[in-house]
Amino acid sequence: MKHEETMLILQAMHFAADKHRHQRRKDAEASPYINHPIAVAETLCAVGLVHDPVTLIAGILHDTIEDTETTGAELELRFGHEIRTVVEEVTDDKSLPPAMRKQLQIEHASHASERARLVKLADKICNLRDIVHAPPAGWSVERRRRYINWALAVVNEIRGTNADLESRFDELYAEADEYLARAPAI
Repeated sequence: MKHEETMLILQAMHFAADKHRHQRRKDAEASPYINHPIAVAETLCAVGLVHDPVTLIAGILHDTIEDTETTGAELELRFGHEIRTVVEEVTDDKSLPPAMRKQLQIEHASHASERARLVKLADKICNLRDIVHAPPAGWSVERRRRYINWALAVVNEIRGTNADLESRFDELYAEADEYLARAPAI
């Protein structure tokens, strides 16, 4: 990787850390939110063997428009048009009701660019891992089951993107399914 690409990745990590600085995950420990985008980028590289800087940076920044005051124009100014486009592809419209956003993710997944599909796969892997190991506080078994089944529906629309990421998702899905089958109702 070139020095400029490495610098841009580090700048994206700094940018995301700043943007998400007051946010916490929904787990019982209220983990720092920035752990999630870093995990997405790490999953892309370590599991999916993705080394494309645009995809890795989009993984780091994937929730900035959706969950912070960041705009697409701001991302483009800082990180370029390609990265802005990928991040926008994986960004939900928060003005829509949650059920509609989930349905649109399923419907739009197969039309996304390869980079956006890779980010989506890594994001779903990280979220599934959290459903088992650090579930959102107060989520019932049924709500977690609905989430993993919805994640599976999204991933099924983008199969053929990256066999390693898809295999890891399938492993985690099976683990989550088995765990939830044994979990006491909350």
